[in-house]
Amino acid sequence: MGLRDYKRASLLNSFGYAINGIIRVIKEERNIKIHLCATLIVIALASYFHFSRNDWMVLLIIITIVISLELVNSAVEAVVDLASPEIHPLAKKAKDVAAGAVLVAAIVSVIIGFLLFLPYFTILR
Repeated sequence: MGLRDYKRASLLNSFGYAINGIIRVIKEERNIKIHLCATLIVIALASYFHFSRNDWMVLLIIITIVISLELVNSAVEAVVDLASPEIHPLAKKAKDVAAGAVLVAAIVSVIIGFLLFLPYFTILR
């Protein structure tokens, strides 16, 4: 196997590891399932209302931010549990801060979603 083949295999392996991580979080974490269900509903509504290209871009960015932060939060929790199996104030702080980041993103995404969908719902009146 030459260097080029090794790099290609390594890149493919990296994608495989990333996909395995995403699948594992989806299987094991309740909150990401909630975010994904909300994502499906929001995407269905955006399709129904024929969102503009700009609305789609904003929507996909906020969805990506929330899902990505949920993945990072799960990674932080796993690393903290590994590093500090016993209860420790700093371990709690790390977990709480990571969860807080997801919460902030989720709240802001709901506000942005409301602003994106509002014009489409007022048209229905």
